[in-house]
Amino acid sequence: MNFIKNKIVTIFGGTGSFGKAFLNRAIKLPFKEIRVFSRDEKKQDDLRLLLKNPKIKFVIGDVRDSESVLEVTKNTDYAFHAAALKQVPSCEFYPLEAVKTNILGTSNIISCCIENKVKKVVCLSTDKAVYPVNAMGMTKALMEKIAISKSRNTSNTETKICITRYGNVLFSRGSVLPRFINQIIHKEQITITNPFMTRFLMTLDEAIDLVLFAIESGENGQIIIPKTSATTIDILSKALLSIYNQSPSKIKIIGTRHGEKLHETLMTSEEQILSTSFKKYFSINTDNRELNYDLYFNKGEKKLINQEDYTSLNTVQLNLQQTIKLIKPLINGFENI
Repeated sequence: MNFIKNKIVTIFGGTGSFGKAFLNRAIKLPFKEIRVFSRDEKKQDDLRLLLKNPKIKFVIGDVRDSESVLEVTKNTDYAFHAAALKQVPSCEFYPLEAVKTNILGTSNIISCCIENKVKKVVCLSTDKAVYPVNAMGMTKALMEKIAISKSRNTSNTETKICITRYGNVLFSRGSVLPRFINQIIHKEQITITNPFMTRFLMTLDEAIDLVLFAIESGENGQIIIPKTSATTIDILSKALLSIYNQSPSKIKIIGTRHGEKLHETLMTSEEQILSTSFKKYFSINTDNRELNYDLYFNKGEKKLINQEDYTSLNTVQLNLQQTIKLIKPLINGFENI
């Protein structure tokens, strides 16, 4: 990581789950300055008192406000865009708010980074952006499209733009695990939607490794996707019950909620045609065709789509013991059991 020595990094949405985890890693790296940009002064103050590190600078602002984004990106070398409305129900009830933050906020960040000649911007996306069925996924899908569109226009500038797309991060904000643990602690039934539902599993450390890989190796316009494992909601809940020595009879099936999928997709079969496989990641190369409508509508390609989508059903599936092994160390950090 010598390339980041004495460099300034700005984390948009830096008081969220990813931002806090990244800060713990970043203060050990040779950054000159780490700027935390968010609109939550309470969370900023909590982090300031907790970390007490002079390298960290806390900046109050909103990605919806281009002036505050332009100011914080001055002299910034690298930027991570983790600011978003991420709760599916919130975005369903207030879709226009999701548009303002997830779509227009992304445009503000990238445009200001280009104006201030930031070296690279990494935008964090989600599996819900693939075949989206809810407002959160739809706005994240358009976030990706904006980032890729702007990357085409920055091919001759100093700023490079890439995207990381990943699934559920264990113990992040909105993760189901804290809710399950709270139900177990209070001797309540664990409420699961569909026992056959599968979800990708990723730790916060793995998410940080992914974005650091993107900041170092990501090419302009690329989407970088981790090769990750998955399990069923049934196994996940039973793993927690086993760790807490509780009876499996405490599981209650409530049915699939509005806006949920049975299985999540990280990469479509169409995207796989453009992808390159590495040891830990896939990278989807951007479509860099010029702005010529004939290339999109009047001329086809001979590539055959014969791959499957990359989903939480056809990736490596963890059994009960493997799931316990994965989440138990994280629980010990989350709560003393």
